[in-house]
Amino acid sequence: MAKSDRLFRLLTAFRLLPQPITAARLAQEMNVSERTLYRDIESLRVGGALIDGAAGVGYRLTEDPALPPQMFTRLEVEALVLGLAEVRQAGDPALAKAAEMAMAKITATLPERVQRQAIHAVSQTYRFEKRPAAPAHLGLIRECCWEERMLDMSYTDATGEVSLRRVWPLSVVFLDHMLMLLAYCTLRQDFRKFMLHRMQDVTAAESYFRPRRVPLLREFHAQLRGQTGSGARKPAQS
Repeated sequence: MAKSDRLFRLLTAFRLLPQPITAARLAQEMNVSERTLYRDIESLRVGGALIDGAAGVGYRLTEDPALPPQMFTRLEVEALVLGLAEVRQAGDPALAKAAEMAMAKITATLPERVQRQAIHAVSQTYRFEKRPAAPAHLGLIRECCWEERMLDMSYTDATGEVSLRRVWPLSVVFLDHMLMLLAYCTLRQDFRKFMLHRMQDVTAAESYFRPRRVPLLREFHAQLRGQTGSGARKPAQS
């Protein structure tokens, strides 16, 4: 592994692991010897990272040169901690990991006093009724939304009827106990709501619908709010 990549990974480890962090723990995380780790810590210090501590005591990253300084009010910190904690509980593994990384990066840029507020936030979240595990195709659906790429799937509707669908995926909605896809269905030639647990054999098509996702999503939301005019028909659930 190139040294630059290793130093980047070391910064990430500092952001994620509870501090102070022993050299042995960091070396294990980085899969390097402690001797190499000490050299890498010195390299980060030379690069501008403020790392307190020493061998046998543990280390703490108090100033991260890779991230710009941030300032939030105490209430804004509470909102960030609560929102990202909810994502860690509700999202699929990739999204949960992204929330963890985002919180670590944000916390690393805060002044020490505000860092303590983030680490020991007053507001917490916990769900006694856990959502079912996110389906394996959630990541693919999310990527196709961003890429404005069509999706093919086999879908079972509320009556048990199975049909093949090609859709333009627009947005994933996290409901209380399930996930829903807002999409334009080419079979029905209209907006539809699809429950992710009823979707099977989900694949990315070769066709794209760029650059229509944003205006289509706005139109869909307008219909959901019933703001498209008198007598407007709200999108059906497939």
